[in-house]
Amino acid sequence: MNTQATTMEKKASVKNGVFRMIIAVISILINVLLFIWGFFWLNKTLWWFSEFMSLISFFVVLGIYSMHRTPSIKLPWIMLILAFPVAGIVFYLIVGMNRSTKTMRNRYKKIDEVLLPLLPDNADVQKKLAKKNRHVAGITHYLKKYSGYPVYNNTDIIYYDDAAKGLEAQKEDLKKATEFIFMEYHAIEDAESWRGIQDILEEKVKEGVEVRVFYDDMGSIGFITTDFVKRLNAKGIKAKVFNPFVPGLNLFLNNRDHRKITVIDGKVGFTGGYNIANEYFHLSEPFGFWKDTGVRLEGDAVRSLTVTFLEMWNAVKNSDIDDVVFDKYLKKYNYTSREHGYVLPYADSPMDNEQVGEEVYMSIAEMAHDYAWYITPYLIITDEMAHTLSLAAKRGVDVRIITPGIPDKKIVYSLTRSYYNALARNGVRIFEYTPGFCHAKMSISDDFVATCGTINMDYRSLYLHFENGCLYADCDAVKQTKEDFERIFEVSNEVTDYYASGRGAFLRFSQLILRLAAPLM
Repeated sequence: MNTQATTMEKKASVKNGVFRMIIAVISILINVLLFIWGFFWLNKTLWWFSEFMSLISFFVVLGIYSMHRTPSIKLPWIMLILAFPVAGIVFYLIVGMNRSTKTMRNRYKKIDEVLLPLLPDNADVQKKLAKKNRHVAGITHYLKKYSGYPVYNNTDIIYYDDAAKGLEAQKEDLKKATEFIFMEYHAIEDAESWRGIQDILEEKVKEGVEVRVFYDDMGSIGFITTDFVKRLNAKGIKAKVFNPFVPGLNLFLNNRDHRKITVIDGKVGFTGGYNIANEYFHLSEPFGFWKDTGVRLEGDAVRSLTVTFLEMWNAVKNSDIDDVVFDKYLKKYNYTSREHGYVLPYADSPMDNEQVGEEVYMSIAEMAHDYAWYITPYLIITDEMAHTLSLAAKRGVDVRIITPGIPDKKIVYSLTRSYYNALARNGVRIFEYTPGFCHAKMSISDDFVATCGTINMDYRSLYLHFENGCLYADCDAVKQTKEDFERIFEVSNEVTDYYASGRGAFLRFSQLILRLAAPLM
């Protein structure tokens, strides 16, 4: 392959993607400003409009206050509307209410009513886990009841402490596919890391394997051109784009597909924190060493990953030809696992009112006796989560959080650090990963249970994005995850004391504004 031509094509992709994003953002801003200008014009022209807006503001604030949502999200909206009634209400109507997602909510509800009943109940596995560890069984019970995903035995799980290892294992398994390949990622970069996979996918298509690729437009906008999906389809790879970023007021734009899933023949599955882009695999290192992780599943639990992919594939667009029969993707295979641990792949969706990702993270801390460790690229959490982590530390649990030492987004990094003091002064230990940027999203507790997936500890992941994770317990992967955490601590800088009582305890004015605005975005 011509390296110079490839580099020029990559630069063109980035340039075109950024230009498309700028045009779309400008278009949205123009629409919003026109909306606000219209309200101000009415306010000046009609004598009664000001009183009318004051009355509307009162009822809107009352409505927000009565919502079953965290005060961390309600309070900023209330303050904004009380301070700037016209602009605040307009912004709330456009972003806060998110009424345009009603159609999408119904679409996801409809497909979930078909797909989730196809998952096994596994009540016997749940009972076995309850006898071994009732606290972890409480988390799996919650996940089954409120997200629809059961806990499994008969599944082997391999933990990868580096995304590059996961990618190589993924390629080897892709080469063995005989029936179908499903791939869903937040970001795909049309560069070396992806092209190695695409070469395999093209060969598999020639062999008669059904291949589907699904990616988020916003996540990939700086990596590929708009004709990427057409080129894949032309090669026999069925491809779809999630929620295209286009000019105009499409409020569903705020909900992105942040999931990372590969399923091979319904037998093997991969998930974790990494996308398919060069920076995840050390082919480029713009922020120092990129730390990311993943897991490989083989056995019964892969069925849940398959259902998660099929949900997004069939719900994303009403005009698409959806699957009618799912049996061919959900066959039962004869497999006997080497281990006897517990595995539960799960998904989180902004289309319901259940914050599954946040509840799992908080439950890990609530049930911990000895320790609860977390790693996240961003730390922008609700008061409820901060209280839960702090209370666990006050109970004597060793609660630790690892964040990046080198940020990929400086504003978000400043916002992340603004949360350190409230946690550190209550005994939560804070570490910054000095070799570079840690993109991994994991938790582990008491040498028994761990999670690995796509869910950041921030508002967007916990409340706005489509996410997925994998909980695993009583297996070797938990031990391997702990060993990786311990290696990360060795190369990280503990900043607990500095932010608990030192100069870092004082928030800058800009950080206060950012924290206030974070739930509004």
